[in-house]
Amino acid sequence: MAPRLQLEKAAWRWAETVRPEEVSQEHIETAYRIWLEPCIRGVCRRNCKGNPNCLVGIGEHIWLGEIDENSFHNIDDPNCERRKKNSFVGLTNLGATCYVNTFLQVWFLNLELRQALYLCPSTCSDYMMGDGIHEEKDYEPQTICEHLQYLFALLQNSNRRYIDPSGFVKALGLDTGQQQDAQEFSKLFMSLLEDTLSKQKNPDVRNIVQQQFCGEYAYVTVCNQCGRESKLLSKFYELELNIQGHKQLTDCISEFLKEEKLEGDNRYFCENCQSKQNATRKIRLLSLPCTLNLQLMRFVFDRQTGHKKKLNTYIGFSEILDMEPYVEHKGGSYVYELSAVLIHRGVSAYSGHYIAHVKDPQSGEWYKFNDEDIEKMEGKKLQLGIEEDLAEPSKSQTRKPKCGKGTHCSRNAYMLVYRLQTQEKPNTTVQVPAFLQALVDRDNSKFEEWCIEMAEMRKQSVDKGKAKHEEVKELYQRLPAGAEPYEFVSLEWLQKWLDESTPTKPIDNHACLCSHDKLHPDKISIMKRISEYAADIFYSRYGGGPRLTDESKEERKEEEEELNFNEDILCPHGELCISENERRLVSKEAWSKLQQYFPKAPEFPSYKECCSQCKILEREGEENEALHKMIANEQKTSLPNLFQDKNRPCLSNWPEDTDVLYIVSQFFVEEWRKFVRKPTRCSPVSSVGNSALLCPHGGLMFTFASMTKEDSKLIALIWPSEWQMIQKLFVVDHIIKITRIEVEDVNPSETQYISEPKLCPECREGLLCQQQRDLREYTQATIYVHKVVDNKKVMKDSVPELNVSSSETEEDKEEAKPDGEKDPDFNQSNGGTKRQKISHQNYIAYQKQVIRRSMRHRKVRGEKALLVSANQTLKELKIQIMHAFSVAPFDQNLSIDGKILSDDCATLGTLGVIPESVILLKADEPIADYAAMDDVMQVCMPEEGFKGTGLLGH
Repeated sequence: MAPRLQLEKAAWRWAETVRPEEVSQEHIETAYRIWLEPCIRGVCRRNCKGNPNCLVGIGEHIWLGEIDENSFHNIDDPNCERRKKNSFVGLTNLGATCYVNTFLQVWFLNLELRQALYLCPSTCSDYMMGDGIHEEKDYEPQTICEHLQYLFALLQNSNRRYIDPSGFVKALGLDTGQQQDAQEFSKLFMSLLEDTLSKQKNPDVRNIVQQQFCGEYAYVTVCNQCGRESKLLSKFYELELNIQGHKQLTDCISEFLKEEKLEGDNRYFCENCQSKQNATRKIRLLSLPCTLNLQLMRFVFDRQTGHKKKLNTYIGFSEILDMEPYVEHKGGSYVYELSAVLIHRGVSAYSGHYIAHVKDPQSGEWYKFNDEDIEKMEGKKLQLGIEEDLAEPSKSQTRKPKCGKGTHCSRNAYMLVYRLQTQEKPNTTVQVPAFLQALVDRDNSKFEEWCIEMAEMRKQSVDKGKAKHEEVKELYQRLPAGAEPYEFVSLEWLQKWLDESTPTKPIDNHACLCSHDKLHPDKISIMKRISEYAADIFYSRYGGGPRLTDESKEERKEEEEELNFNEDILCPHGELCISENERRLVSKEAWSKLQQYFPKAPEFPSYKECCSQCKILEREGEENEALHKMIANEQKTSLPNLFQDKNRPCLSNWPEDTDVLYIVSQFFVEEWRKFVRKPTRCSPVSSVGNSALLCPHGGLMFTFASMTKEDSKLIALIWPSEWQMIQKLFVVDHIIKITRIEVEDVNPSETQYISEPKLCPECREGLLCQQQRDLREYTQATIYVHKVVDNKKVMKDSVPELNVSSSETEEDKEEAKPDGEKDPDFNQSNGGTKRQKISHQNYIAYQKQVIRRSMRHRKVRGEKALLVSANQTLKELKIQIMHAFSVAPFDQNLSIDGKILSDDCATLGTLGVIPESVILLKADEPIADYAAMDDVMQVCMPEEGFKGTGLLGH
């Protein structure tokens, strides 16, 4: 009826502008099109709310004009995952494994080490079958050497842009979410690799670690009394150089070899003199390896804080290093050239990121290895400038010193790798063994299949998108119905049809039907009127229903012969409706003309009275509203303080002028306030319903102490004078009161509080147990994570939701109803009886809901809400926090109520994280100065290093 009514209104507006005898069907249709013209022409800037004819701003803008085909899919080009020509292969960062990736790339570009590893025998032969390998069998390396072999083979010949080192990391037992000390990892792995290769028969394999990395020095102690020298020989795989107080690498080496005086309490026991004597001690370099690893000791122990800290001081180093002045035996070849610089970006020893700058031994070009991403440096030069611009510790930091040609300086380099300079060119090819190449070929085949599959999926998405584009361009122009036959379709469905990110589902109009299976008048605002042509195409392509037409074609033919004009101003009793807004008086001439078009239309002369039955019903409705207003005004006048929540009594500060206070549920108070505020929209509250505060045995569920604290939001305290008025105005099912008694026979006198009815200990204990169980076993609960900035502790801001002010909206003040309570008039007639019959389980559910409302937390700036479950681990929570705050798990320092959360394997339930908890997050970030670092270090987790990993198993 609504569309026809709108049509007639438009006709009347048009008819008033012309002479009555000129009114015709053409005029009516013209008026209708004028009414729709702005929406039809697309003049609207946004969709007109509630106008079923406006089809602008429903999502059509993304389809208008030419569209880039990349918008039709969310699939990345698989060729972006393909290795570029003459480039290296990256390594996936598994969470916090960048320190592993840097060393793998450095070791891979050591051609001698790679060649020796390829010579190791492998169990891969078990997977070989004739000239190939078992297709149905996946190769699983059994030893560290086999893992390294397979990784190196993939790094050498894989078609992928990056590969996954998870098998290698898992074999070592490393925690992918924990950042470790890179220098310690290097030492332990080299030791493990040497121990593993020592069992090989081939000497080129067995001795490769010593040949490449092992040097020798001697601790030499000279007695000042007799001149006797004592030597202690030792092998080394890297030189650990102190950088504190030094600016150049050569100064660090000189300090490492400087002479030390042994005097006083530190005198040396000379076996020749058989007594303690003054002596000197120093280190003498006896031999140097082909690959010289120089560990710059940036991470030092701070005795004041008990934790490590990073020294962010600049150290200069040259591309050519002559070690001859530092070795004992002169005359050899000791000139080294820089081959790798390992970088730690960040100012904290407990966080940051590791990357490696490595020189390709075959081409002499420098590359930056940053996990999956590999960048070639321009001009075959090492470039560290970008790395040094990150993580500025303070404005007062020493400026970067100027570096001459062939020299560099860095405050983030923690390891320098030098290669012995030789006249011979390195072996240009390191051949991958056949069994490893077969595995690489199989992986490349899988990658190519994946690329083809992704490309096909992209093509299908593009084809679908183009087809959808053509469909939208065709149909959107035909959507407006004008005065032609039309149908109604859900606005939500049209928006989803235009939304490229979701597949179009069948049309479902059931939610918009009235009880007669017609379009509900109140649903017009969420529907759109479209042409019958567009509707036919929609239903043929997508299906669904029911179709909401203005009328069937047969009915339309009948209506052309006999239109039921003017029926929309009939009331349900067949008489003239009482609403004057639905009708208008016209001249006798205009009516005569209209009768020519609508001969069967009901006729109502100006003297015709409205329907008497409708008048009675309207009068009764008005009387009910007036009665509700009168009741509300009377109750508001009788209980002014309760309505305004003023001068309320408090158990924790008992008023002196009374010894008795009465209790009602806060639920009753809030429902009553709703009625008093808007009596025409709410039904009167007839009963108090105190049974909700009692257990099934009739005992009170709250102690006096709990009613002063956590349960105070569930009850409302009533003055005796107010209670007398409540008993007159409402049906009271149970009287609950608290009495104060002074015990005189006790010295000094003691105040006791007695409740009627008395507390039921068993049910109270059951309620507490249930609450604790809910806190430990929750699923999909909300907690809040607050990021602490500038080391300022932010206290959580809890807001009681039940004690709302009158200025809040009705939606904010809606209370959660008990389970099973479907009746909106729950507190009307016989409300007390219904409350008495409520089960104990329903009561527990009611209590749980109200308690949860009382715990509701209001977010403050810097907080984010996360959905968690009690059985998920702290590590899983850290991953959620990483996505929410962009803080890596190893950079997160979490605490709750002053307690540090450190056990990543523990569940949130065992850690005491309950719904609505606020967790403080302190991220390890750049700090202005090291004086402020102490506070950060206090919350760092204790270091366990590589305890429990395979690196310590040998």
